Amino acid sequence: MGEKVKTRKAEIQRKTSETSVFVGLVLCGVGEAAVDTGVPFLDHMLTLLAKHGRIDLQVRARGDLAVDAHHTVEDVGICLGQAFRESLGDKRGIERYGHALLPMDEALVAVAVDLSGRGYLSFNVGMPASKVGQFDTELVEEFLRAFAIEGALTLHVRLMAGKNTHHIIEAVFKGLGRALRQAVAIDDPQKGVPSTKGLL
Repeated sequence: MGEKVKTRKAEIQRKTSETSVFVGLVLCGVGEAAVDTGVPFLDHMLTLLAKHGRIDLQVRARGDLAVDAHHTVEDVGICLGQAFRESLGDKRGIERYGHALLPMDEALVAVAVDLSGRGYLSFNVGMPASKVGQFDTELVEEFLRAFAIEGALTLHVRLMAGKNTHHIIEAVFKGLGRALRQAVAIDDPQKGVPSTKGLL
């Protein structure tokens, strides 16, 4: 029998002249989210990520939204990545890899993740519209890059089909949640780290 897995959680705070961000998360939770970033569309997407990733998530952020949402979105991505990486600990027994092919009405997005210890984003998602409401859609890539780099994970995102920008972005975040849920799952802690190097 494998040993009992400890609760994997982390809290990160970041304060700069542009933003103040708090992120708390628990892996393998029930998908509850309390998110308030001042960017409603981002709040919605993070709530979806938590639900589909079964991550219990708290996010509070205040930023220079009078300028635009760029700093807030990027810094939330930074903090979420740092919290995610910290919560994984030594990665003993994790599955390491995860993927999802996620449909959202006419949109279809492929997401694949490797908890490799190496931060990298490959993002091939054309956005039909530059904005969804007041949200600049180019910020999705900025958020994901910050998350992948600070989370020390390899992330590939591909748009397979889609015309509605809201549907496309929603599929990205749901797919990311599903892929992360697979990757962080514990196979058997006694098997050690899933790498021939012995370290991730």
